[in-house]
Amino acid sequence: MANGSPLNLTVDGQVIRVTSPDKPFFPGVSKRDVIEYYVAVGELMIEHLRDRPTALERWPDGVVHGHESFYQKHMPKTVPPFVQGCDIRFPSGRPGRLLMPTSPAVIAWAAQMSTVTFHPWPSAAPTTDLPDQLRLDFDPAPGTGFTDAVRAACIAREVLDLWSWPSYPKTSGGRGVHVYVPIIARHSFIDVRHAAIAIGREIERRDPDLVTMSWWKEERGQRVFIDFNQNAQDRTMASAFSLRANAQATVSMPLTWPELIDCSPLDFTIATVPAIISRGSWGDPWSTMAEQAVDLAPALEAWERDVDGGLPELPYPPDFPKMPGEPLRVQPSRKRQG
Repeated sequence: MANGSPLNLTVDGQVIRVTSPDKPFFPGVSKRDVIEYYVAVGELMIEHLRDRPTALERWPDGVVHGHESFYQKHMPKTVPPFVQGCDIRFPSGRPGRLLMPTSPAVIAWAAQMSTVTFHPWPSAAPTTDLPDQLRLDFDPAPGTGFTDAVRAACIAREVLDLWSWPSYPKTSGGRGVHVYVPIIARHSFIDVRHAAIAIGREIERRDPDLVTMSWWKEERGQRVFIDFNQNAQDRTMASAFSLRANAQATVSMPLTWPELIDCSPLDFTIATVPAIISRGSWGDPWSTMAEQAVDLAPALEAWERDVDGGLPELPYPPDFPKMPGEPLRVQPSRKRQG
């Protein structure tokens, strides 16, 4: 067979049948290589996926130019007995059922289903409507790059340190940086998004030439955008240890702050990460995150101060229903034309 004969792989006591193991998935990387990568990181990765509703970014024909991917948000109709789902509600109010990883075997099974990237919710079962993570996504606009995103993330750390909040950075796997804050799961997605906006505005005040909170691309210029809407319900980011769909097969790698400052995104790929995590001196810098959860109150108080000072609600993504207090979702240039 051109893509290799099926084979069986035992992961965490479960047998995964791997089809087309020799199919090219990245340049010089086969489907089997992808699955073996996820087996290598599975014990670490499951700690960042366990019990979380998770969307799958699937590439049935591999990450090759011209090939297509799709996001699978709903559980497949037929799954092995060890694969579980959890019930959620989308922003529209529709109910849904998403994959809920519970073991490394589930990660390997999803990789066999041509999953390249895992996108977990910032909440976990059974309280999927109450986030336990606040996420800051530093997205460099054209003309800026990874170094700029790192600078912006370091300002975020300064802001969070004022409240004695822990902060956990990782590479996005692209040009960006993600910073997570563990929070007590008692607030709505709306509250967590407002808290992220307040934090982002303070970062922008500290360096407006570097950072922007503008939702509209035409207003961002050559700055790093803090994507506050990643905290809206049903918005996700690549999980720690996830591969990213690019030619280098980079990894979204959890790091310490000193490691972030000194690294390149290309340091962490499907080829390098298994060796990194196998070093005796290496430990997951995010391993204590859940134990450090903080109360969201200081950030919500900052949000209220900004509102009292005249700063408005910001736009939601276009597929969301109209939200309370939200301005019109009209690009500024179109407003001027009107």
